[in-house]
Amino acid sequence: MTGPDPAAPGDATAPDGTAPDEHPAKESSAEETEEHDQPQDAWAARRDLVDHSPRTMKVGSHAAFGGGYVAGDQHGVSGGRVTGDVVMGSKTVHHWTFPGLSTAASASGEIPPTTLTRLAATFVTADDAFGDLVERLRRERVLVLSGARFSGRRTAALMLLHRLGAAPVVALDRATTPGSLAEAFTARDDTPDGTTDRTTDRTGAARGYVLCDLETRRGSALRETHLLGAADRLAEQNAYAVITVGPTAVLEDDVFPFVWRPPATEDVLAAHLRVRAGEDAVPRLLGLPAVKEFLDHGHQLREVAAFAQLLGRYNAGEATEQEVAAFSLVSLENQVREWFEEDETTVHLRDKAFLIALAAFDDGPYALTAELGDRLYDFLQQTQNRSLAADIPVFGTHIGKRLQLARARLSEGEEHTEWGPVTQTKAAFHDERASLVLLREVWTGHPSARPALIQWLRRLADDGRPLVRTRAASTVAVLARTDLPSAMALVIEVWARSKRFRHRLVAVNSLTLAHHIGTPNVPRILDTWSAAEDRRLRWVAVRAYALIGPERPAQALAALRAAARELYRHAGDPDDFDVETAGELADAVVLLLLSPASSEVLDDLRAHLDDDRAVHDLAVGGFISACGRTQDDERHGVPLVLDWYARAATDENRAADGIAHLWREALDDPHHTTSALTAMRAWVLAADRSTTVEWALAALLPRLVTTSTEYQRLSHLLRTMPGEDGNPPPEVAARLLGTLPPR
Repeated sequence: MTGPDPAAPGDATAPDGTAPDEHPAKESSAEETEEHDQPQDAWAARRDLVDHSPRTMKVGSHAAFGGGYVAGDQHGVSGGRVTGDVVMGSKTVHHWTFPGLSTAASASGEIPPTTLTRLAATFVTADDAFGDLVERLRRERVLVLSGARFSGRRTAALMLLHRLGAAPVVALDRATTPGSLAEAFTARDDTPDGTTDRTTDRTGAARGYVLCDLETRRGSALRETHLLGAADRLAEQNAYAVITVGPTAVLEDDVFPFVWRPPATEDVLAAHLRVRAGEDAVPRLLGLPAVKEFLDHGHQLREVAAFAQLLGRYNAGEATEQEVAAFSLVSLENQVREWFEEDETTVHLRDKAFLIALAAFDDGPYALTAELGDRLYDFLQQTQNRSLAADIPVFGTHIGKRLQLARARLSEGEEHTEWGPVTQTKAAFHDERASLVLLREVWTGHPSARPALIQWLRRLADDGRPLVRTRAASTVAVLARTDLPSAMALVIEVWARSKRFRHRLVAVNSLTLAHHIGTPNVPRILDTWSAAEDRRLRWVAVRAYALIGPERPAQALAALRAAARELYRHAGDPDDFDVETAGELADAVVLLLLSPASSEVLDDLRAHLDDDRAVHDLAVGGFISACGRTQDDERHGVPLVLDWYARAATDENRAADGIAHLWREALDDPHHTTSALTAMRAWVLAADRSTTVEWALAALLPRLVTTSTEYQRLSHLLRTMPGEDGNPPPEVAARLLGTLPPR
């Protein structure tokens, strides 16, 4: 279900956090909204959170949560990758320049020979084709080099001319057009009397020209005729030229550029270090942990050169180890700041919206990221200039150009859906820290973007796709880690008080993931909400307790018991009993029982079983529900609690006693006998399909019989239960009946 369009930033919002609709006629009726907005099963909701949480805050594995204890691979929400203060803390204030790798200047001028000599000392290539490229330039006089920004294409162009011995080397004005190439190569040689000097250097050396980032566009493409005319003029002068273009340059089919691929960053760094620190220091410097981490993050060559400069100072005792360790993150922060401080002519507002969307949907489907990025662009445009509608081209968007700007990559990967895994084309930042740094920068460094960002997040929370809703939650978690009061007031609390279950579930996931990445005070928020008068806040608190509880089971269970007692205290009027919260409390116990803290949870439930009616019902009801969960949520899968019992009994673990004790309590309690027998019947049917399950159940059943009443109850079940779908009684029932000790 897709929710209503949020209004422009600044418009009023409804009490539930939704915005007035710009096109009410196109949206579903309130009845349809209520019909589709049902509370999602807690187990399924946790599975969605696990499947769709971003890679920087993975909260477990799909197999682990689906398979539970059967595979012995236990991962809870607290057991994933935690991003610490190094990324989420205050922004670093260091600034670095990137010498020798800047783009060409806008005006013509001679490249100083010292610059060429310095570049030659550190120049490396990705393969052995550079020598062949030099010969091609010698033959053809003019060469087109295609490559991404900051890939070293300008340095490569200069080194081609340097290898040929060209002197001087002249940088041409970037305003040169394809049609004026030939004139650009002759204008420099006109003498004052109007004649042309055919020899470009008194020593007889060939002259070199470099034209960086030739501007091309539709209607002004670079053609073979342009290159042939330029080659003729260059031959007349005994000169050579190299032209660099981006990967999206408009070239005619008869132009064959050489695609420049940057060398390995480690090779470039080593070359720079040989010059700055000496050959003997290179292995030691490359072996530093901070250097290895830097190389793992896919930095640009301009950043590699600057890092080498810092390492040279470190080697000389002029820089600290902390500066070296911080450089990688500082470079990333500078890049993000550069994206959002550039004006519209450099980085368009639509591209900035895509960058934010990619931060939210990092390593998610590219098409989804682009779609929702354009939706954010619409909101940002309304903030910037409400009189202008967002101009979104339907076709013509170049994926490669977008990813190059974002320093991101495409890959094929599986995405989990409710119908099973599907293959998607995904987009991800090369540096996985980029999403966290970018969201922090936008939220704290550009507060004018907040209204549009909030409207966008509310739209995402209404989306029918679990991936979208989960990423809305993970985005808000980062904002909360950066600025908890603002994120709570503007987003999370609005969702938590919403009448829509969908919104409240996004609030649950936001708080859970915020706690996961180290946001302080989340347990305190949940403690407050669990005792709130507002049922919606209590619902959110209980769900969140179930997710963060495995790392603090005693505190979580204490809070759940307090909530249960409060629930029963107001249960005098059956019509006023909060059935919704009661169900959530039981589901929370299920999630805690089937978490990495299972043994502690089981011990705690058993210890408090006789405290009072509310606590007893909480423990027994949750336990019975947990008994209904199976491996991978398969209809005929292995029951997770029974598999847990089988392993505990083999290891002589006290958990086996706890499971048997809770079974006896459930079967003996008039309030729970019926549901307990239903769960046991399902286990017997599972045993009819699996010998392993049968053996586990045969080991458990004798421990459930300590009185004649218990014997009669279980024997009656095994003697009278029908088979599945009205079939005759399963044969396994008779075999299991024989395991019951006579009473």
